[in-house]
Amino acid sequence: MNRLLATGFTVLFGLLVCVPASLAQQEQTEGRRLINRVQPQYPEVARNINLSGTVKAEAVVASNGAVKSLEVKGGNPLLIRAAQNAIYKWKWAPATHETREPIEVKFELR
Repeated sequence: MNRLLATGFTVLFGLLVCVPASLAQQEQTEGRRLINRVQPQYPEVARNINLSGTVKAEAVVASNGAVKSLEVKGGNPLLIRAAQNAIYKWKWAPATHETREPIEVKFELR
């Protein structure tokens, strides 16, 4: 009896773990296709001190593909303004509704 009960709990646990994972996969959407990416200008101050890094942001992109708003999620303050200026010039493929697009802009000295 204990073995049967343990098997039942194992099956039930497996269903509880698998069902939410499959639902989450269905809810995920691929990002819109970026059709014009403007490279940011490396800030002179950052270049002079050999600063590199990544600015992370999330853009709300209108149905026409233009950036409607932008929220910075992280990055060096010396690099953020340059990233924002460039991202506002980016253009995505048109869609039927606005979307939220995760963005990473990398600043690397060459």
